[in-house]
Amino acid sequence: MAALKVLAFSPLCWLVAGALLGPSVSAQVTDQPLVADPADFDFTPLLLTEATIAQNGADQSQSGTGNEPVSVTPGESKAKEEGSLAKAAQNPIASLISLPIQWNSTPSTQWAPNVTIPSPDPSLPPYRTNFKANQTQNVVNVQPVIPFKVSEGLTLVTRTIVPFISQPWARGTSIQSLGDINPSVFFVPTLKGNFTVGVGPTMVIPSATDNRLSSKRWSAGPTGVLVYTKGPIVAGGLINNIWSFSGEAGRDVNKMLIQPFLNYNLPKGWYLTSSPIITANWNQAENKGWTVPVGAGVGRVFVLGTQPVNASLSAYYNAVKPEVAGQTLIGDWTFRAQVQFLFPTGG
Repeated sequence: MAALKVLAFSPLCWLVAGALLGPSVSAQVTDQPLVADPADFDFTPLLLTEATIAQNGADQSQSGTGNEPVSVTPGESKAKEEGSLAKAAQNPIASLISLPIQWNSTPSTQWAPNVTIPSPDPSLPPYRTNFKANQTQNVVNVQPVIPFKVSEGLTLVTRTIVPFISQPWARGTSIQSLGDINPSVFFVPTLKGNFTVGVGPTMVIPSATDNRLSSKRWSAGPTGVLVYTKGPIVAGGLINNIWSFSGEAGRDVNKMLIQPFLNYNLPKGWYLTSSPIITANWNQAENKGWTVPVGAGVGRVFVLGTQPVNASLSAYYNAVKPEVAGQTLIGDWTFRAQVQFLFPTGG
């Protein structure tokens, strides 16, 4: 029921929902003590802003045509146009200008581990502080994608992720903040056949307006995408790893992201999609920094007036969640809604 309330009151979700119902949510919290002040915890490993480094991947408009700009031909049938745009919109390195706005919501989240706090009176025993998993984390990512044709054999695709975060905090409150901005650049060679590849650098800028939601470090690393297209099926994956190289001392960053994707395109612009975002924080002890979601969703490309739009709605079960003080803080389910405005070239 909590998940349905989140879906019902999200304006972005109303734009993409087509009578889809989210599954119920639940969260189990291990009650383990920790002698520390919860205000000192570093919550950046649990922020979902990394989930925005990649979005649903897929295919080029046609197999064997290389990474050419996506165009809309005058007189082209509506069904063919929607199908072509659907495949291009699913490709993270397609030569298509687009503006995706993605909302990720995780109900049943708690803001801090349950802790044992020393009493101010040394003669008294420590007392327990219990936090309930009854809040919702929301991250809205604005992700403009702009391709540049360098030559006949090479396209440069820029992707910048600007996250807006609502993070659960103490006493039922939440922090509203711009998060750390993540620009990426992909160099995409023009290839013939069913494969498209792109490689380049990615960077995380400590731009958050609230330091509690910032890594406070400049980080960078390599990123790459591989896309395979055959018929209605589009599959592939994105991978990157970032390391910190400047900023506040004592907060080193070493994180990996892997996003496999599988899309099955249907008639009239509809498609089925699965694009879980797997992350690993290598600095968390005992290999407890993994997030592994499992799920799927549905989407469609359509035209509002003259504006092509790609909308999708999906749900992912967090099968593996990162731990802090032996406890998981994020909820069992993450719901993702996306509206992507497409800007193909004229025919």
